[in-house]
Amino acid sequence: MTTRTVPLRDARTKGLRSRVSDQEWQARVDLAACYRLADLYGMSDMIYTHISVRVPGEPRHFLINAHGLLFDEVTASSLLKVDLDGNVLYQQQDEYGLQRAGYVIHSALYLARPDVNAAMHTHTIAGMAVSALKCGLLPLTQTATRFVSRLAYHDFNGPERDPAEREALARDLGAHNYMILRNHAS
Repeated sequence: MTTRTVPLRDARTKGLRSRVSDQEWQARVDLAACYRLADLYGMSDMIYTHISVRVPGEPRHFLINAHGLLFDEVTASSLLKVDLDGNVLYQQQDEYGLQRAGYVIHSALYLARPDVNAAMHTHTIAGMAVSALKCGLLPLTQTATRFVSRLAYHDFNGPERDPAEREALARDLGAHNYMILRNHAS
């Protein structure tokens, strides 16, 4: 199997770099690296998962991958800049837009939790298996015991494309830092 690697820096990077703050640029570089690491560790699921970060100094804006790019294709300059109302403020490539479910999930977290500055939504094999279990995560391993009492659940009703779903996501997350969307594998 051949993997195509896209460099974190490209010719378009220089133009964007001069138009954003140093803090936003660093957030973009760090987030692009996070996408690459998530891919390296098998935490990507084609184009249907996402990682985001709140833009430093701009609490109503966040960066997220453009829908259609694989995790190993994400660069600092390809990240979308989105506001909490769903407006895309920066988009490098017209053919890759905002994934509605990604926007709904991540904006729900940032609206409800001002203390949250980054979020990751993945479809790992283990995570999908646990999401399909009625009992949820069981404290059967040392690793699982670290999360059982700190984990929230949200009943998955299909891809979260309706912004009205944000209230339920926020309510179910509460003060927790981890959440499983039940039956997310189906």
